[in-house]
Amino acid sequence: MAGASDKVVETVIVGNYAEMETEGEPKGIKSKVSKLFWHGGSVYDAWFSCASNQVAQVLLTLPYSFSQLGMLSGILFQLFYGLMGSWTAYLISILYVEYRTRKEREKVDFRNHVIQWFEVLDGLLGKHWRNVGLAFNCTFLLFGSVIQLIACASNIYYINDNLDKRTWTYIFGACCATTVFIPSFHNYRIWSFLGLIMTTYTAWYLTVASLLHGQVDGVQHSGPTKLVLYFTGATNILYTFGGHAVTVEIMHAMWKPQKFKAIYLIATVYVLTLTLPSAAAFITFGFACTPLYFVWEKAIGMHECKSLCKRAAARLPVVVPIWFLAIIFPFFGPINSTVGSLLVSFTVYIIPALAHIFTFRSATARENAVEQPPKYFGRWVGTYTINMFVVVWVLIVGFGFGGWASMTNFIHQIDTFGLFTKCYQCPPPASVASQPPPHHSLNATAAALLHHPFNHSHMP
Repeated sequence: MAGASDKVVETVIVGNYAEMETEGEPKGIKSKVSKLFWHGGSVYDAWFSCASNQVAQVLLTLPYSFSQLGMLSGILFQLFYGLMGSWTAYLISILYVEYRTRKEREKVDFRNHVIQWFEVLDGLLGKHWRNVGLAFNCTFLLFGSVIQLIACASNIYYINDNLDKRTWTYIFGACCATTVFIPSFHNYRIWSFLGLIMTTYTAWYLTVASLLHGQVDGVQHSGPTKLVLYFTGATNILYTFGGHAVTVEIMHAMWKPQKFKAIYLIATVYVLTLTLPSAAAFITFGFACTPLYFVWEKAIGMHECKSLCKRAAARLPVVVPIWFLAIIFPFFGPINSTVGSLLVSFTVYIIPALAHIFTFRSATARENAVEQPPKYFGRWVGTYTINMFVVVWVLIVGFGFGGWASMTNFIHQIDTFGLFTKCYQCPPPASVASQPPPHHSLNATAAALLHHPFNHSHMP
C-alpha cells in the first residue's frame, strides 16, 4: 500500500514538472532570445538568484559585524549561521514540495499562480500558521527592501558626494520602482547573473588591492569591547544568512523545484569566498520586494492578470511606503540588526523549523512524506533534534540577546540623529582631510567602513 502511494506521488511530481519544463523550451528565434536573457527556470538560475541575494547582504554587513565581534568570532558566527541558514532553507524546500505535491494530487494548477511561503503554511498547518507567517515574512521583506534602498543611497554617496544621502535616496527610490515591470523570479536571469559577476569582481579586486597596498597608517581595529556591540554584530550575521525568505518564490520559478535542496548551501559556500563590502545592491531590492508584489496582487485580485503594464501599475503602491521608510530611518546598520533579531529570527529560522516539526509530527505524515530525511542527518530523530536546536538557539541568542542589543542601538541612533536626517553620518566638509580616523562604534555601514574614515556615530 505504501509502495503504491509512493508511486502515485512520484507520478504527480514528475508529470507536472516535466510539463512545465517542456513549456519552457524555446520554439523560435524570438523565444530562444527571450529564454536566454529573460525566462529562466533552471537549477543554475536558482543558484544565481540565491547567490546574488546572499552576496549583497553578506558584503554589505560583514565589515560592520566583524568590527563589533572581532575577527575570530566574526568568522565562527559566519560559518555557524551559514550552515544554520542552509538547513532552514532545506526545510522550506521540503515543505514546499510537500505542499505542492498534495495540491497537485487535488488537480490544482499553479501555472498562473506563484506559490508563497504563507500559502505553504496555510496548506500544511492551517490559517493561524498562515497569518503568523504572512505577518513576519511581509514585514521582513518590507524592511529588507528599505535596507537595500538605504544601502544604495549610502554607498553611492561615497562615490559622489555632490548630493546628500537623502537626495540619493529619492533618486534610487525612483530607480528601484522599475522592478514593478519584472513579472516574477523567472525573469531575473540576466540581472542575477550580472549582479553576481560584478559583485564577485568587485570583492576580489578589493581583496587583491588591500593585499598589495596594505593598511592605512594609524588604522585601529575594533573588537568585542561591549556586550551590546557583540550581540549587535552577531545579529547582523544572523540577518546576513537569512536571505531565504524568498526561497519558495525562487523554487516556484524552477522547472524542477525538487532539485533546489542543496542550492542554498552551495550558494552560501560560494558567498563565504567573498568577504569584502561592495556597492552593488539594486538587484537585492528586487529580490526582497517581488514577493511583496505577489502578496499585494493577490490581495487586490490582480495576480493572474496577463497584462504586464496593469500589474506594474498595481504594484506601485508597494514601493511608496518602502521609499518613505528609507527617508525616515536612514540607519543602515541598526536596521540590519533590528530586522535580524525581531523578524529574520522568526521568519527564516524559528518558523520553518517549527513548521517542519508540526507538519510531520504524526507517524502517518512521516510515513507518507514526499521527501524522507537523509540517513546522514539521522533520519527523523536527527532532523527533529537539529530543528529544536535551531529554535532554542535563535530564540535565546538571536531574538533575546540580539533584540536587546539591536533595539538599544536603534533607539540611540534616533536620539542622536533624529528622523528624516538629510545626510546621516556625513562628515563636516572642512574637516574631512585633517582629522584622524576614529574608533568604530555602534553604527558604521559596510561601505563607509571601507571608503570613508568618518562614518561613525558618537556614543556617550
